[in-house]
Amino acid sequence: MSKILHLKCLMFLFFIGLSGTAMAQEVSGTVKDDSGGLPGVSVIVKGTTTGTTTDFDGKYNVNAKTGDVLVFSYVGYETQEKSVSGTVINVTMQSGVALNEVVLIGSRNPSRTSVDTAVPVDVIDMADLVTAGPQVSVTQILNYVAPSFSSNTQTVADGTDHIDPAQLRGLGPDQVLVLVNGKRRHTSSLVNVNGTPGRGSVGTDLNAIPAASIKRIEVLRDGAAAQYGSDAIAGVINIVLKDNVNELTAAITTGANMSKNGNDHEGGTDGEKTQIDLNYGIPLGENGGFINMTGSLTTRERTSRARANSGAIFHAYNSIEWQANQAGFNLSDLRTDLDAIKDFAAQVDHFDAGLQGQIAGASSIEELSGYNTITGDQTAGILSGLDVTDAELAARGQTRSDYNMSVGQSALDQGQFMGNLEIPLGDAESEAKLYAFGGLSYRHGDASGFYRTPGHSSGRGNTLSYINGFLPDIESDIIDKSLGFGIQGKINDWNIDLSHTWGLNTFAYNITNTTNFYLQASSPTEFDAGLNGFQQNTVNFDMSKFYDDIMSGLNIAFGAEYRVENYFIEAGEESSYAKYDVNGEVETAAAAEDPTLQVTDFFGNQASAGAQVFSGFTPENAIDARRNSMALYVDVEADITEEFLMSGAVRFEDFSDFGSTLNGKLAMRYKLSDNTNIRGALSTGFRAPSLHQQFYSKSNTLFNDQGIAQEVGTFTNSSRAAKLVGIPKLKEETSFNASLGFTTKIPDANLTVTIDGYFIAIDDRITYTGNFGNPNDGTPLSDIFTNLGIGQAAFFANAIDTETNGLDVVVSHKANVGEGRLTNNLAATYSKTKKVGATKGSDLLTDAGLLDNYFDEGSRVYLELAVPRVKANLSHNLEMGDWSIFLRNAFFGSVFDTGNLTDGGHPEIGSNVVTDLTIGYNFSDELRLTVGANNLLDVYPDELPGYLTSSNQFVYSRRVSQFGNNGRYVFGRLTFVLK
Repeated sequence: MSKILHLKCLMFLFFIGLSGTAMAQEVSGTVKDDSGGLPGVSVIVKGTTTGTTTDFDGKYNVNAKTGDVLVFSYVGYETQEKSVSGTVINVTMQSGVALNEVVLIGSRNPSRTSVDTAVPVDVIDMADLVTAGPQVSVTQILNYVAPSFSSNTQTVADGTDHIDPAQLRGLGPDQVLVLVNGKRRHTSSLVNVNGTPGRGSVGTDLNAIPAASIKRIEVLRDGAAAQYGSDAIAGVINIVLKDNVNELTAAITTGANMSKNGNDHEGGTDGEKTQIDLNYGIPLGENGGFINMTGSLTTRERTSRARANSGAIFHAYNSIEWQANQAGFNLSDLRTDLDAIKDFAAQVDHFDAGLQGQIAGASSIEELSGYNTITGDQTAGILSGLDVTDAELAARGQTRSDYNMSVGQSALDQGQFMGNLEIPLGDAESEAKLYAFGGLSYRHGDASGFYRTPGHSSGRGNTLSYINGFLPDIESDIIDKSLGFGIQGKINDWNIDLSHTWGLNTFAYNITNTTNFYLQASSPTEFDAGLNGFQQNTVNFDMSKFYDDIMSGLNIAFGAEYRVENYFIEAGEESSYAKYDVNGEVETAAAAEDPTLQVTDFFGNQASAGAQVFSGFTPENAIDARRNSMALYVDVEADITEEFLMSGAVRFEDFSDFGSTLNGKLAMRYKLSDNTNIRGALSTGFRAPSLHQQFYSKSNTLFNDQGIAQEVGTFTNSSRAAKLVGIPKLKEETSFNASLGFTTKIPDANLTVTIDGYFIAIDDRITYTGNFGNPNDGTPLSDIFTNLGIGQAAFFANAIDTETNGLDVVVSHKANVGEGRLTNNLAATYSKTKKVGATKGSDLLTDAGLLDNYFDEGSRVYLELAVPRVKANLSHNLEMGDWSIFLRNAFFGSVFDTGNLTDGGHPEIGSNVVTDLTIGYNFSDELRLTVGANNLLDVYPDELPGYLTSSNQFVYSRRVSQFGNNGRYVFGRLTFVLK
């Protein structure tokens, strides 16, 4: 650290040397807001380390020269810069980071401020949240701050365990557009095909961006496809990166879940997490250039929230295997050695005399197993169907808890880097600049699937490799890269911006602690299952000009965009997906018909092909799909009078794969008074079907409520299976969005209120269908199921129309309390999405009575009931001297699980309030300690009925959750700031 101080001193002396003979003088003044003197405001001489903070009355003194620039900054207010031209500078700070403030998105008029816009935008300042809040990832911060936003960590959901799906206004993850510094960001390569909210969608991995690199997050809560293009049906999230300089910020946050239900309900500590963040900015030149860089390292352990496995774990043959294994007998030979089976069965103490007698009197293996290896016929055998779990556990010295699944958050290790750069061109008066931003994120995740117990149905336990069965792991390697660069300037008073952004996300699957059933004892235990990836290149050209002499102000903007997208799947190694015969060769069609060549367990059962828990991508799944799109837009915003604002936008967009679309938006704002506005908007929008939805294909093992495995194949819409079922080619979703609201400020009470209602209608919404079963009727469709070894098939389809109604309320308040300052924010949302009209199936589907499969009941629950309709949070932040206290209560409304109750309904998971509390203390201007808790009162979701818990492994719903099931999280954070 001494080297850094030394370097900064040299830089400062160098700056003084360049400044010539100008003499410093004492500059003083008062900094206030509309409540009076504002204490704690940072006052820095720009480009130097010289500075101070205001006292309790808002007064300051600082040494500066004529021509220097003083930078006034404070959390919750717009940063201001004032040139030194005398010895007294007084400043009035303007509130700029409450949830109702607007900065960059929603309007292309750079002078448009806060509640004066025609559409609602939440502006979330990150400085306070990453210092005082318990959450450290972007999705969790937003989940607790912005009620219209919803995201939670999933469990036992394959790839979705590693990337949290994020939703806005109750719509899908792919119906919200994400920008960084106002430029379109690429989506993830993951398709959410398991049972979670956002099923069938493709979202943006917000957690690939380190929270410590973010200055603020702007959430536009209005349809904006006419302004920004595809995906902006629900709204836009714009992430603005940090631009501060001459400040080194380091933070280490460490904590764990200290919960009554930790460690599979035994209580205690689990889910340990540590995150280290480092941010530093360097000024470039003397005209405001900078480079700001952020590095972040995170490690997170699993949480365990299952109860003791209450299902069948062992059958009688497992007891015989155990005795043979203890004696060192080859278990592969045991299956065909009748005498050996009898000998080891006689050593099983918990077999009663009757069973011992039946085994001793058996004349063939078939009599014991019920399976004929020559004909493939299966009947009831002496050993089949005998659950001996409790006795066998005692014999092995084990408990049921030894066979628990890993239910809870996955483990992860993550490293991230993010940079933001601006280089002015010309002198200080020039507005031309080069800019660039981008980052690199690597995340290694570790999550588990269903436990393959020794007695697991369909032979999945593979006791030849794991005598006690196994808990298979899905380990992910997720790499996210991004780079944006461009040039801004002015030509004849027109603002010009030419940019290019690139992004790449790859998701590689490594399956460990598992087997390929068909390789039996010789199976590897680790498999490269392949990867999927998505790459996007976007070129934007934007022009805008503000005319202050036309009406009360007119802003005209227009531009063009060209985008190229690439989705690809790479196959895994052969053993990760293949099915083998008894000779270790990839099974042929002839071998599949010959029972003597088929690999089975002792009872004639077979498992899915490839690696258990996640079979690899096959060469047939491999794809390298591309498309391009071109867009033109015009955006006009006019202050017709001082009171009346109108804006309109039109956007034409053409895609190489499905055609063109034209969308428009009209918005208005009327000032009823200096402090009260009404606002509203009407717009049409669209969302292009993602390349993922068009070209993703794979077979997956999915489990129902009772833990029964089902092999489900996902087919592309161009596949023969899709044609035979009657699934049409995908087309774009179209939408209509209407909003109406008002904003008001009450200066005497330091209160700001915004209320906005909205309606969103979406036609031809793309869903992931329910499962179509093998008809087993000898038809070509039946042959497809048989040849692929799957029992069910699913597709992506424009199946339904939906309507969403909602209301957002934001109330912000601030006040001086004694010698301190109190900020209060209340934000609440209500949204309801429902399917309208009939399911849009083909005549073939309708005639076959398959519309209930096309859009099934589970899909309806995910669409209408799996995300809280009501969310609200009330937060209080008290700053008093060196102390700060942050208290937040977040209300999560009820949701419904997809499981079926005995009366035919679905289990309701009731509403709850989650309390966060943190306390911070500044030991000095450089060092701060924060301690606190998320979910202070250790609140959990409602438990599911016993028969829906998969043998007690999912006490809480694994499909839907308002706030997760980890319970109380306690943390400490040490923050070091060097200016």
